[in-house]
Formats: sequence, structure tokens, C-alpha cells
Amino acid sequence: MDPYAPDGMSTAQVAAVRRTLTSGRSALTRRSLLRAGGAGALALGGSAVLSACGIPPAGREGSAESSDDRSAREKTVAFSNWTEYMDVSKDKKSRPTLAGFTRRTGIKVKYTEDINDNVEFFGKIQPQLSAGQDTGRDLICVTDWLAARMIRLGWVQRLDASLLPHAYARLSAQFRTPDWDPGRAYSYPWTGISTVIAYNTKATGGKKVDSVAQLLDDPALKGRVGFLTEMRDTIGMTLLDLGRDPADFTDAEYDEAIGRLQKGVDKKQIRRFTGNDYTSDLGKGDLAACLAWAGDVIQLQADNPDIAYAIPAAGYITSTDNLLVPAGAGHRSNATRLIDYYYEPPVAARLAAYINYVCPVDGVAGELAKIDPALAANTLILPDQEMAARSHAFRSLTSEEEKAYEEKFARLIGA
Repeated sequence: MDPYAPDGMSTAQVAAVRRTLTSGRSALTRRSLLRAGGAGALALGGSAVLSACGIPPAGREGSAESSDDRSAREKTVAFSNWTEYMDVSKDKKSRPTLAGFTRRTGIKVKYTEDINDNVEFFGKIQPQLSAGQDTGRDLICVTDWLAARMIRLGWVQRLDASLLPHAYARLSAQFRTPDWDPGRAYSYPWTGISTVIAYNTKATGGKKVDSVAQLLDDPALKGRVGFLTEMRDTIGMTLLDLGRDPADFTDAEYDEAIGRLQKGVDKKQIRRFTGNDYTSDLGKGDLAACLAWAGDVIQLQADNPDIAYAIPAAGYITSTDNLLVPAGAGHRSNATRLIDYYYEPPVAARLAAYINYVCPVDGVAGELAKIDPALAANTLILPDQEMAARSHAFRSLTSEEEKAYEEKFARLIGA
């Protein structure tokens, strides 16, 4: 019997977690790449770590009851975030935007970089959440699929809309209505993570590569094409190319996407499925073209003039890392004010200039141009209206769907 039922993980799901921790969306190296030049992959060791991958059944489901809010008498907020996901001063001794928030509000921020991946972090806080206890954190940043699960379990506090005037007014349209939190009652995006097509112009002979169909069918690319080991990215992009909606697809349509990719494997069009190690192969030209994450593309282009990217006419997949106030947190109002602060254009611009991920805040271009005109013009950081209109999210999955889909995907990629 599955010890983690009903949220138990199959062998394929555990394998997917291993991939995402070491080289995928949730890897430490993805968030530190731009600033640290890459770091060692997070090690997985022994049964204790595998146990942390499972998510036990919740003690309750539904909306979290608001905890006693001590914000008025305790001017503090505890914020847990990913590494290298906050601006720092040139001398590395301060965090300018956080310091600005404290100067303005008098609220001191206890900022901790203790999120290395979603599953590991959830393993830290799940026992307290399931027991109805304070995790010691007032604000956390997790990826959309985990945010969705925490909201469903009732482990997130509803945000006070009256404290979010900037966030409400300036949240980009493409991020406003995820199926797991319509209207953003419980969460606001910290950044977006876009999946695009990247190619090496020297390896393609100057030819532009701008569709999944081209990746799968162009004989000139045979054996030099890469897709990602992240199921939502690879399947989502393939669904779009097939004219399907990643936000509303059936089992049959999922199988159609699997079959389309399987043909690419069988005829050896696809060289391999990769995590973020595609960056080295693409830079050398061993991969002529591949699916890639926008943040990596920005870094690659800074070092290699042969690297180009394209947004398919069919669209592209975007996920989000999101700010949430956990159930039991004692400083909900202070945390909510901090969320709103990061939706003020000058603050959002400074953050975007440092981390180089998709900024979810409208009206930032002018402020970002003051810092770096090239960044302000980069649609991988500030999508223009046309690009934003092509953005799609992969829909939330039930536990049963996730198991079945990951098993099929694992067979496809040989995991």
C-alpha cells in the first residue's frame, strides 16, 4: 500500500522529482546560474530524502483560518526565498530593496534563503502545517504546482486585498487567473519562468528554428535536437504545436503529444532529453536547437553571440514562482505589505535587473531602462503585448493524472 496515499508518489514521480531537483525547474543551479556561474547539483541521498518527496495526506482541506495577526504590535516579517533570488548591493553586504521596505515602513525583514527545491522545502514545513502550527515564516516563495497544492490543502491564508493596491493594479494580465488561484486571492507571482526555443545559428547554418514541428521534422536538425526532462514543459509545448490547449486538455490529447514526441525519438530526430545541462551542448553546437528556459538563454547570449531564441507562433509555456502567506503565520499584514511593495515599478525594476527572470509587474519598462536599457528591451524579462498573448500555463493535475502522465513521460524519455 502506498504510504503517502492519497498524495502518494509512483516510481515515475520520484524519478521526476530527482530530475527536477538536480537539473530541472526546481534545481538550485537554475536560480543561481546568473549570479554564481552554476553550482553543484543538490545531492539526493538515501531513503530519508525519498521519504521527503512524498506528501502525506492533509489534516484538513479548504480555506485556512486567519491566524491572530500580530503585525500592528510586532514590526517584523519572516520571508523564506530561493537562493540568488533577491537583489544585492555591489559589495554584497546588503539587499537594497528589502532595506528600502524597512526604511519606509519600520518593518524589519528576516530574510532567509532556505528554499533549495519545492519538495524538500515542503517537507520542512508540512508537519507544522498539518498540525495547525506556525512554521516560523510569514511569507514563502514556491512554484505554481506546490502553491496550488498548499491552497487546496487549506494551508495558505487569504490575502487582504485592501493592502495590495499596487499588486492588484499592476499584475500582468497573463498571470492574473491561474486555474489554481483565480483572481489571486491567495498568491501573487514573484517571477515567471518561460519555456522557449533556443538555437545555435552557427549549428543551423543561420536558419531560424521557431516551432516544435521544426524541431521534430526538419531533417537538417536530425540528431541535434533537445527536449526537456520536465514533463510540463515538453508536453505543454508539444500540445501547443498540435493546436491543443495546455490549460484544458484530455487524456487522449496528452497521449497524442506523447505519440508525436515518440516518433521523434524513434527516427532519432531527438538527440536527448535534458535538464539545464542543455546549455553546454547548445553553446558548443552539439545541440543545434532545443527547448530552453528564458533565464538560461539570457545568460547564454551574454557569452555567445551565436545563441538565438524564438517564440513559436503556437505559443509557449510559462510557470510562476509565487508569494504566499502560510497558515499560522503571525504577521499576515506585514507580509502582504511586502508583497505589494514588490509591485511598485521602481522596486520591481531593481529586482528584475538583478535576477533576470520574467517580471510580472506592468509599467516597469521606464524604471528598468534607467538601470539598463538592454534589459528593458528584452522581452524575455518584460514580455511585450504580443509575446504575453502567446503565454500559456499547464493546467493543474489531479494526483491520479500526475501519476499516469509521469509514467508515460518516463517511458518516452527512457527514465
